[in-house]
Amino acid sequence: MPAYGIARLRPPEELHEDVLTYIERIQETLDPFGGRFLVHGAPEQEVLEGDWPGTLVVIVFPSLAEARAWYASPAYREILPLRTRHMGGDVLLVDGVGPGYEPAATAAALRAARSAE
Repeated sequence: MPAYGIARLRPPEELHEDVLTYIERIQETLDPFGGRFLVHGAPEQEVLEGDWPGTLVVIVFPSLAEARAWYASPAYREILPLRTRHMGGDVLLVDGVGPGYEPAATAAALRAARSAE
């Protein structure tokens, strides 16, 4: 099942040279874990609900185990401070849903759990 690394980053007015180096080097840290960008920066954003300051990054991995291994890898840990020293944000890893996912089944399970309380 695919997993996703999702980040909402808040870049400063002017990107520091370290951040540009981080961007240049991140793909080489993703490759051994099957990671690839689905969204990188999202310059075109249409906020439909709520507030969304910053930019969006979405990276897909073959599994949550590979996403975790990438984030903990020495190669990524080496470049991570290049970004975090100059740009704040929120980052998370999440499991995706498999083929044939049925949201109605999820709603039914949630109703059943609520009724059991």
